[in-house]
Amino acid sequence: MQNNKFRNADTQWVTALAANSSGEIFELEGYAAVGMAGALFVPLKKHNMIPMPYGSELMFLPKRYPVLYNIDEDIIEIIEENPYDPGEPVFPVAAFNSPGYVNSYISAYKEIDPDNYLPLFSYGAVGWAEDQFYSAAIQVDKEPRQDLRYMSREKVVAGVEKMRKIMPSNRLRKHLEKCALEYGCPAGKNFFLARYEAPLPASRSCNASCLGCISLQQNNSIPCSQERIDFTPSDLEIAEIAVTHIRQVKNSVVSFGQGCEGDPLLAADVIEPAICKIRRSTISGTINMNTNGSRPDILEKLFDAGLDSIRISMNSVREACYNAYFRPKGYTFSDVMKSIETALDRKKFVSINYLNSPGFTDTFEESEAFIRFRKKLPVNMIQWRNLNFDPVKYWEKMNKAADHGHVLGMENILNKINKIFPDLIFGYFNPPKEKWNFKYEMD
Repeated sequence: MQNNKFRNADTQWVTALAANSSGEIFELEGYAAVGMAGALFVPLKKHNMIPMPYGSELMFLPKRYPVLYNIDEDIIEIIEENPYDPGEPVFPVAAFNSPGYVNSYISAYKEIDPDNYLPLFSYGAVGWAEDQFYSAAIQVDKEPRQDLRYMSREKVVAGVEKMRKIMPSNRLRKHLEKCALEYGCPAGKNFFLARYEAPLPASRSCNASCLGCISLQQNNSIPCSQERIDFTPSDLEIAEIAVTHIRQVKNSVVSFGQGCEGDPLLAADVIEPAICKIRRSTISGTINMNTNGSRPDILEKLFDAGLDSIRISMNSVREACYNAYFRPKGYTFSDVMKSIETALDRKKFVSINYLNSPGFTDTFEESEAFIRFRKKLPVNMIQWRNLNFDPVKYWEKMNKAADHGHVLGMENILNKINKIFPDLIFGYFNPPKEKWNFKYEMD
């Protein structure tokens, strides 16, 4: 590939990683890891990265070649075989970083088969330095809400057994057991551990067809991460889960809209009476909804019932790019904007679940669009979330939807937005109402 003058004697390179056909990961001495953001390739040094967060996972990417930086030759190269064991194929390695961290670069690779899709994860750049793994990631939330060190299986199982005795016939409790024990869902685990936020999945259907939907895929080449809930819990079942959690947990949150369901606005006929029952039992706790915001008229009724906050999922604040990812069915981008406006008018706490991908989110065009959006609609919080979708396929689709130019870098974008909007909360998790005035400061 093209020669690049990247040398800087004052900074330490992060050694590249690769994997063999068995998935064994090893260092490639003489090569530095490379981060990718759209068409941009950046050789990575320690100052670009952080020690890989606890709970992160390493993955190798089949049907792809690693893109690495040859330090001696001062050039970025595509590596098709192990340079120290000719004939042995090698594959790129990526990090799936822990919750609370957003990727600053994607693991650099070249596709072998353009029709092959990666599974629904995010693929952060990773390397090796000073006897540990380093990730190209930025911490955006320091709360240990989904830290696996606080979620031992033994304690989760004990919580499951306790809840079986408290609510033996509750179908939603049984569903959450599968989420916690089979899928390893941190939200499900937190319910049984009586901490932070409890999930309240309720909707079997959705009016979007998101490219990265983890519970229902139209693309047969992309496996689903988990099964979608196949029943609609009653308002009594929902309220029992919610009230139990609220009474056990200080500063608790209960949330509709989970990865194992469709959009909760399509189950409003059961959610509205459930919220009323929760509020008749307790005024404590924060009732939140994670949603696509497609039905502002329904949201009005849920606010009347006692819904405290909403989190609207968006990959972009530009209509063409939003539509290219969410592929809405029966609603429009203007409906989403109307939902945000309605919630702000009602003095509700509004978060944007901002699905990020370096090489798109950190382009000049996307960042300027977000700045215009936030000036018009002063949402309270932005939750920086890694987009779990094949990054190269995603960039291709976004570039077809709109023009994109220079990549500014994720860290630069976060700092820029933080400076322009000092009141805007940065984070990753839905905050309880007791912390709505909390402002995360960028390091």
